[in-house]
This record gives sequence, C-alpha cells and structure tokens, in this order.
Amino acid sequence: MKPFYPLRRTCKEAVALMIAREDRELPRLERWALRLHLVVCKACPSFERQLLTMRQAMGAWRHYSDDESR
Repeated sequence: MKPFYPLRRTCKEAVALMIAREDRELPRLERWALRLHLVVCKACPSFERQLLTMRQAMGAWRHYSDDESR
C-alpha cells in the first residue's frame, strides 16, 4: 500500500494546479502543496516562469490591440 502524503504532488498535478491558479484561487491546502512541490522540483519552477511570461505577454497584447483601435 502506498503511503499517503497530503501535500505531496507529482509534476503533472503541480502543472494542473498552476494552470488552475490562472482561473481561480486555489484552496489553502492546494496552494501549500504547490509551493512545497516548487521548492523540491527542478523542472516545475521553469514551467511556472513560462506561464508567467505567457500571461504577461497576453496582457500586453490585449492592451496593445486596445490602443490600436483608437
């Protein structure tokens, strides 16, 4: 039987949480689990930075297209 660790997440689960965080506020337990995963994982912080870059680029693009229509 596999031990149960309430804050332990796989990379796949962490990615799902990062994407979900874009649309809604995560419950406290999920936020803690994601933070813990990001501390111990080597790959996921890079993916998190890529998500941030895409969010910033899309925000800039939205504002750019608003400015162009004036």
